[in-house]
This record gives sequence, structure tokens and C-alpha cells, in this order.
Amino acid sequence: MRVERIVSVPRTRRSAAERLRDALATLAEGQAQMLGHKETPWASITFAGTRHRLAMVFEGPAAIAAGERFIDALPDHEFAIPRQLVADANVLAVDHRLAPDPHMAVTVEILLLEEG
Repeated sequence: MRVERIVSVPRTRRSAAERLRDALATLAEGQAQMLGHKETPWASITFAGTRHRLAMVFEGPAAIAAGERFIDALPDHEFAIPRQLVADANVLAVDHRLAPDPHMAVTVEILLLEEG
């Protein structure tokens, strides 16, 4: 008789920041490179959460077109991040350059509130 051992692999819980980056990458149609992500705590009298500032770059004509759609869609996008509510999503800066290589750098800021 052969006995098989079942090994359980511990599941690691993905953070809200990781889920936000994934959601932004999807909204950017997989065409953006994440250059940086800064997360800071945020609170008001009634809410707690985090403010996220992300720097992204879209390189090449097809990526730039996806980036332009991303910029247009971000403010009204309905995010699905468990236990989080996107209270605010803004494009803070856009740097669009054609030479020497076409690229567009985008900085966004997202306010996530914890759903209680």
C-alpha cells in the first residue's frame, strides 16, 4: 500500500497595494511599466486608508495609445479590490515625448479607503 503525503502550501495574502497595481496594469492593457509606487497612510475622522502615488511609463506607439485610453478611463473606473473602496483616482502628471523614442510617463494618485 502506498501512502501519499499531502503538503499544504501556505497561501500568502496579496496586499491592497499589490491588487491596486494589478488593477492598474489591467486598465493599462498590459502596456505600462511600473516605475515606482509610494504608499502613505491616510485618515479622516470617519475613514482610514492609504494614498498611493504610482509612476508608469508607456513606450512605443501602441503603448502610448493604450496610455491615452488609460488616462481617459482612470477617473471613472470601477475598481474591484476586496475590502477596499477607491475614493479618488487622479492623473497628476503626463510627460509625452516623441524623440528619441516615443514614450509617455504618467503619474497617478489613488486614495483607497478600508471598507469596514
